[in-house]
Amino acid sequence: MRTPVVRVRASIGGSAAAPRRSRLRLRAKASIRRVISIQIPAYVVYRRRSRRLCGGLCSTIRGTMAVPEADGGFPRGAPVDRSPAKRPQRTTLAGHFVTLTALDPEVHGESLYEKTHGRDKEQLWLYLFEGPFPDHAAFDSHLRQKAASDDPLFFAILDKASGIAAGYASYMRIEPVHRCIEVGSILYTPALQRTSGATEAMYLMARHVFEVLGYRRYEWKCNALNEPSRRAALRFGFTFEGIFRQHMIIKGRNRDTAWFSMLDSEWPARRRSFEQWLSPSNFDAAGRQKLSLARLNADLR
Repeated sequence: MRTPVVRVRASIGGSAAAPRRSRLRLRAKASIRRVISIQIPAYVVYRRRSRRLCGGLCSTIRGTMAVPEADGGFPRGAPVDRSPAKRPQRTTLAGHFVTLTALDPEVHGESLYEKTHGRDKEQLWLYLFEGPFPDHAAFDSHLRQKAASDDPLFFAILDKASGIAAGYASYMRIEPVHRCIEVGSILYTPALQRTSGATEAMYLMARHVFEVLGYRRYEWKCNALNEPSRRAALRFGFTFEGIFRQHMIIKGRNRDTAWFSMLDSEWPARRRSFEQWLSPSNFDAAGRQKLSLARLNADLR
């Protein structure tokens, strides 16, 4: 029995296969353009050359991504008003449950020390940059440094009914030119934790940032191991952006930092969530919430 012979036409330099590859590339590009014209007609396509090995042959393919239209074909960010934001000042932010006012060691120091030191209070300082302090004098000295600082700029959080300080928080990493600011160095004593006032304090600070000072980005950062802080950020309406690995060394230990942000375009919806949650109608006769703030903000994502 004779063995069948298969005749193959050889091509030096791949010239015979080239027309076929060219046709395939043209068809692929046409398909990509059709998809883009349907899904993102207001954008232009930025082509990025990449290399792919295919059956031992090296061919050039084009990847695509949508970017705002730009002169010269290069991607650029959307135009932004260059007007700087205002720097936060030592002012008073009044709410229904709490009042925020400039931190004053002479007025607020005694209450804050009593509520943050002593038996079973060490945990409050676990993820903070400093503390707990060995004695009242050391705490007072540190509080005076905080009060004198402009960045971070600290506010005492006062219980509205008693006028007693129950915590503090600050605006920090203040960048008026870029209209970016962070809320941080937050210390809530047990008397303030898990109360309506604790939530209202963050609402008052966020509202002041966006509506009075004119910032476009509001940041929240915390130790990546600090699960309560990460849950709080999401509950308040911040968006998780990622982890900065080996970002800091705090108290002799590594700190990876979790980053969150809220934008000015998102604030109107976040404000509605805050106000809906804080409304007296959201609580029953026993003071239990009917709708959670986490759920209200989760529905916006």
